[in-house]
Amino acid sequence: MRRVSDLVVPEQGGAAGAPLLVRLRAALPDLAPAERRVGQRVLDDPYGTAALTISELAQAAATSETTVIRFCKALGLPGYPQLRLTLAAESGGGGAAQEVGAEIGPDDDLRDVVAKVAWADARAVEETAQQLDVPALERVVDALAGAARVDVYGVGASAFVAADLQQKLHRIGRVAFAWSDTHIALTSAALLRPGDVAVAVSHTGTTAEVVEALRLAGRRGATTVAVTNFPRSPVARAADHVLTTAARETTYRSGAMASRIAQLVLVDCLFIGLAQRLLPEAREALGVTYEAVRAHHLDGRSADR
Repeated sequence: MRRVSDLVVPEQGGAAGAPLLVRLRAALPDLAPAERRVGQRVLDDPYGTAALTISELAQAAATSETTVIRFCKALGLPGYPQLRLTLAAESGGGGAAQEVGAEIGPDDDLRDVVAKVAWADARAVEETAQQLDVPALERVVDALAGAARVDVYGVGASAFVAADLQQKLHRIGRVAFAWSDTHIALTSAALLRPGDVAVAVSHTGTTAEVVEALRLAGRRGATTVAVTNFPRSPVARAADHVLTTAARETTYRSGAMASRIAQLVLVDCLFIGLAQRLLPEAREALGVTYEAVRAHHLDGRSADR
């Protein structure tokens, strides 16, 4: 079992502090097709890829050695030897770790499904923490602390995350709204002003409704924030500040579960950072709201926080 002390968060965070495979998953959709084939081959078997020569990897990906070199440079590596060394170091656990995180197969029994889903969720939390850009998080906390109003946009599974952020902000006295309906999100964004904050939650970063609302909020002068798994996605390009998660897609959409958990990690970080910044006001608001709902718990125990 891993201890909290084993989960190391880089001091600066961001892409530079993220494991190679985390950076690769985030960058994969934006690579050229031939480079994407190399990247997919690496993701499919990082431990095995570390043992290949550059010619063997190029052949396995149906491309050229030159493309493999371009792929390395796209990930910030000077060349192929560094790719092999990094893959060997990161996949040093070998087959056991990969076996747990493998795709869920139609013949897996329920015990295997539980293990694989738990592995994917735990990795999403750990890798999100590892690659999180802490200075960017601080800038978002600063913006939220001074905001007169906060809009949060999300649809589908991300709508639940948007609602969670809205509820947490509301609990500490921040005026916040979560919108999943496109028309309402756009009308709300049109009324934002400089000093307000708009937060868009989208795992893929390509959800048109969310991107459109965030762009409109930006044009109205609001500070814009994107929470996404892909730092080069349209929603990231539309935002002043980008906070990235690190969740992987797997069979039967367990990746959608992992992405939601990773997004909730960011929500908790934002909430706690903001509560610390507004400590006297936040404590008073939490106390008042706790008292307001306590009587509605029939067993008399503490209300959910």
